Amino acid sequence: MNKQIFDWKDIAESYYDKSVSLAILILLFAFIVSPKVEVKPYDRTIKIIDAIDIPPEIKERIKPPEETVKPVVEIVIVEDLDGEEDDDIEIIETIGVTSLDPYKEIQEKIFGSTDKFAIYEDEPFPIRNPAPEYSVFAKNAGIEGDVILQVEVFTDGSVGAIEILKSLMSGPGGLDEAAKKAVRTWEFSPAKSGGKPVACWVVFPVSFSLQ
Repeated sequence: MNKQIFDWKDIAESYYDKSVSLAILILLFAFIVSPKVEVKPYDRTIKIIDAIDIPPEIKERIKPPEETVKPVVEIVIVEDLDGEEDDDIEIIETIGVTSLDPYKEIQEKIFGSTDKFAIYEDEPFPIRNPAPEYSVFAKNAGIEGDVILQVEVFTDGSVGAIEILKSLMSGPGGLDEAAKKAVRTWEFSPAKSGGKPVACWVVFPVSFSLQ
């Protein structure tokens, strides 16, 4: 059985003329059907406005705008309706001088918010440190020693949060609470970095001795 072999080039050439004729017909149909587009030239017009000086006699004839009359409301203040004086009203004649500096930054104190690894050059030191009170039970028991505290010192020298690192006597009426109560009333010279006060934590002992 003989097989017929076709070359694809021969098949393509047979469709070439038909394709060209169909493309030309489509282009002619589109050209006939599509609307004609006319491009109109743009007309540019220039308007020149001349400024005219109004003569003085004409200016006098022009009436100025009428001014609107504002209504006048009469306010009547009645000092005493009943004819009696009100003794409950406090009259303040002067305002006292305030020491508030409007240019000073106000820092909100949040206990325990200071970074424990704050960097500073000058360490804080107490400038007012009343001694703690010895409890009666601790005196009778002869308890002596140190309570190690870690204290938060703010930029104004006030004391914030207090943590106990080494306890001596805990519980109500103990020496731990006595040390915290005393340090709560202390005042510090704050730590400084570059000459400016910074908040930090400081560790120091509070000593209890019977002698």
